[in-house]
Amino acid sequence: MTDGGSFRLPRERRLTLFALVCVAFFTTCGGAFGIEPLVSGVGPGWAVVMIVVTPFVWSLPIALMVAELSTRMPEEGGYYIWVRRTLGPFWAVQEAWWSMSYSLVLMATFPVLFVGYLTFFFPALATSSDASHPGFGPALRWLVAVLVTVTAMIVNLRGARDVGRSSKFSTIFVLGAFAMLVLVWLQRGTGFTPVMHLLREDMHSARAGAWLVALSTIVFNYSGWDNVSTYAAEVDQPQKNYPRAIAIALVIVLLAYLLPVIAGISVTSSPTDWNTDAGWPIISRLIGGGWLGSLIAAAGLVSAWALFNAQLLYVSRLPFVLAEDGWLPRRFASVSHDGVPREAVILFCVLTALLASLNFLGLVVLQCILYTGALTLEFLALLVVRFRGEVSPGSFSVPGGWMGLAYVCITPFLVNIFVLRATLRDWRSFQGPLLLVVLSVITGVTLFFWRRRHNAAHFSDAPSAMPPDAASSDQA
Repeated sequence: MTDGGSFRLPRERRLTLFALVCVAFFTTCGGAFGIEPLVSGVGPGWAVVMIVVTPFVWSLPIALMVAELSTRMPEEGGYYIWVRRTLGPFWAVQEAWWSMSYSLVLMATFPVLFVGYLTFFFPALATSSDASHPGFGPALRWLVAVLVTVTAMIVNLRGARDVGRSSKFSTIFVLGAFAMLVLVWLQRGTGFTPVMHLLREDMHSARAGAWLVALSTIVFNYSGWDNVSTYAAEVDQPQKNYPRAIAIALVIVLLAYLLPVIAGISVTSSPTDWNTDAGWPIISRLIGGGWLGSLIAAAGLVSAWALFNAQLLYVSRLPFVLAEDGWLPRRFASVSHDGVPREAVILFCVLTALLASLNFLGLVVLQCILYTGALTLEFLALLVVRFRGEVSPGSFSVPGGWMGLAYVCITPFLVNIFVLRATLRDWRSFQGPLLLVVLSVITGVTLFFWRRRHNAAHFSDAPSAMPPDAASSDQA
């Protein structure tokens, strides 16, 4: 088998610290968009509690795990390499296959969300207008979704550096728009006291919450930290910049959810407003008027595009490392002069265009189940590395010794149990997504045993497919 660590890019083509922060922001968050079903599912009180608590029981442990393993093994393929080295090729293939499965259906939602925010400016695109033009509306919405996919594909084909540059602009615009929302709310003069009173009253009310949707939504919106590892060979000084970028991005993500939600629930807690169909453009219009609604809707367009752009960057590196190890056809192991696996980028964009009509909440449930399975393998990889006593000079280690390691590994596992319990209790509402989970597991196992005989004769010391000048560049 080849090694993801053989992939090298010249320093000037790599992601800098600021670019890595911005790409990580859009890999895990992208602003408060998508958090709306949490408020309508369990009410504003529990929604705020979950927004504050989840980072400490879910995001922070995952971020610490990613920081340690990314600096110990800063190689292309990220978690695929971690699992392969610690748990073996079978589980490594499952890790990559499950990740690609949920990433594909997740990516398909972002062009659809883009169209949803575009209807704020062009109401004729809304599904409610289809009656007057049967067939035309769905076709037009699909064409817009395809246009979103194609433009992101063009940026990704130019390399990680250009993805980082576009993410910088998108981060500044999206965070600036929500900062304006919070400032306008503060200028209204209501302050935090009425909001705190509302939250206390709501938590004491006998509300029957949709806990599966709520748990899946909050886990979904705080997930993705491990995905920033798959392009580690395209990051400048990864052993230094990964821990810093993840720490900065985690603080930004928490504030990006908490402050807008507090401002939003001060003006409305109606489920008709707190959903992905109405959402932040309508809520912000209630806070500051039409101009603020338009600004947030524009931020939604930028966010949806940038989210797809960032997801495409990380997921396209997985077929590359799978092909290098013989689990996929060799054509996926070739890269351009800028280190881009073009065939994988184009393939994921084509599949996204075909799937750009799926239900958001159902995909949240699907993503959470597959993601928790892949995440379990990553935590096992961390434990194996620690038990082996492997030493990597200059790498980051989870602080706190074995107590710190227990916190990092156990708390996300408990969250997983809650999510799975809620899923089993309400599984009839999401039979389609659960069927896709089963299909992903079966096809992953089938892929391994189907290609295993081919891999027995697969060369073990072949050089990585990379640009000729990239192979000789120094490692950060």
